[in-house]
Amino acid sequence: MRAMELGTPGDLRTELNSLVLGGRKTATTGLLAEYVKETEGLEFVGERLALVDNDGHAVAAIEITGVELTSFGEVGWEHAAAEGEGDASLEEWRAGHRRFWEREGTPVQDDTPVVCLAFRIVPAAGPATPGCAKSPHR
Repeated sequence: MRAMELGTPGDLRTELNSLVLGGRKTATTGLLAEYVKETEGLEFVGERLALVDNDGHAVAAIEITGVELTSFGEVGWEHAAAEGEGDASLEEWRAGHRRFWEREGTPVQDDTPVVCLAFRIVPAAGPATPGCAKSPHR
């Protein structure tokens, strides 16, 4: 089972995982360039991933329910709201994600390719395989 690392290690990952575990976060967005850099294949509908904490331990299993490859500027409000991070508008979501990726050293433009994932929590199906995690999703 591959693993999903949300955000960056520390408080952000703890917060994002809490949103997932509380049922508020059912989507995430990643940069396509990160998949290319890590030579990692895209997730697929029905795939199960271990959601991992700051120490790489599985805290839940999630099942991918949707995968969309689009540009940053084309991400819609339905997906942004499903990320569950409290953004009041699409503009606020975009500004927050731009800040996050800029801090990570990858500024994004409206035409930057992104991967939008939708997921649900499922009963744990076993431990994650070490070293098979993607980041940073936000």
